Amino acid sequence: MQINGAVALVTGANRGLGRQFTQQLLERGAAKVYATARRPELIDIPGVETLRLDITDPSSIAAAAEIATDVTLLVNNAGVSTYAKLVTGDLDKIRLELDTHFWGTLGMIRAFAPRLGGGAILNVLSALSWFNADGAGAYGVAKAAEWNLTNGVRLELASQKTLVTAVHLGAADTDMMAGFDVEKADPADVVRAALDGIEQGSFEVVFDKWSAGVKASLAGDPADFYRAFLPA
Repeated sequence: MQINGAVALVTGANRGLGRQFTQQLLERGAAKVYATARRPELIDIPGVETLRLDITDPSSIAAAAEIATDVTLLVNNAGVSTYAKLVTGDLDKIRLELDTHFWGTLGMIRAFAPRLGGGAILNVLSALSWFNADGAGAYGVAKAAEWNLTNGVRLELASQKTLVTAVHLGAADTDMMAGFDVEKADPADVVRAALDGIEQGSFEVVFDKWSAGVKASLAGDPADFYRAFLPA
């Protein structure tokens, strides 16, 4: 998949990783970039075509698909983090996480897949695809579902030669992580690695050592990993 000359659509393009994806796609020579958001008036990047899009609303997805008929690279970046706990948290917030990360991503793929033969899909995932933490319960469940969704659609779209790539990362310096005092990656570096992965035909881009370590831990006893998270 060559980004130079591609027609890309980026969800959640008004800030954070989405803004970086939009800018770097243009820098790499994309012929057109559809920059989408629930509030497209907040997108201030010159040279893009803005579209209003709420991926939790099937009618909004359908409307975008009717306009952006020439897309060859779909970047599913839009996300939400409600910090809802699974046992005691607000069920509406938990549903919102799944409506966004699982159903929203699936809705976008179903709408755009027929025109992506020879093109690519990039799903922005997380180290939380492979573990969970107190306070991130709903997000972890949603990202785990999105990870296996990614694997499933990769198989289903292989016959039309659509590359399906996932990028996993720990913390990036975005609005979503603003309240956390942890080491954070530069969003520009994350996006650069993800787009390199697309051009290299990678199925998965594991951005940082933390994410790689979490993935490697799946082969071991979960007690070894989760001991650090449990009360003494």
